[in-house]
Amino acid sequence: MSRPSTGSLSEKTSPPHHTEATGDRVEALAGLCRSFDVKILYAFGSRGREALEWLHGRRKALTPGPSDLDVGVKPGQGASFPVRRKVELAMALEDLFGVSRVDLVLLPEADPFLAANIIRGERLYAADAYAADEYDLYILRRAGDCAHLERERMALILDSDP
Repeated sequence: MSRPSTGSLSEKTSPPHHTEATGDRVEALAGLCRSFDVKILYAFGSRGREALEWLHGRRKALTPGPSDLDVGVKPGQGASFPVRRKVELAMALEDLFGVSRVDLVLLPEADPFLAANIIRGERLYAADAYAADEYDLYILRRAGDCAHLERERMALILDSDP
C-alpha cells in the first residue's frame, strides 16, 4: 500500500529529473547512514538548503567558506554513539559533502528547542519516511509541551514577568 505524499520540503524541492550523479550522492548518503545506524539525517542552519541542493544535483559543490555544515541525526534504537563514533560520522559527512567542518547534533541529546529547529531544516535521509514524519511530530509536541517553561526561564534570565 503506498502512502500519500507528506508534502515535505525535501519532496517539494526535488529536481524534476534524476541524474546518475544525483543518484550516486543520494546512495552514498544512504549507505553512510546505514553504516552508522542513522535512521534520519537533517541539514539545518545557514547551509541546510545548500546541502539539499547539492544532494539533488542542483549544485556541483557546496560553496567554500568559513561556515560549517550543521547536521542533526536520529540514531537507530539502541545505537551507541560515544565521542569517537560521533567524530567518525562527522568526518565521513565532511568527506561526503566536501566541507571543512560538520557540526553534528544527535537529536536524542538535544534540548527540545534545538531539536525543533533541526527538524525544520532539510531532511536529507530517512530510512523510513513515515517513521521520520512521526518523529518530527514527536519533536514538535515535545517543544510545545516545554514552551511555557522556556518562557519562564527567559523571564528569569531577563528579570521580567513571564
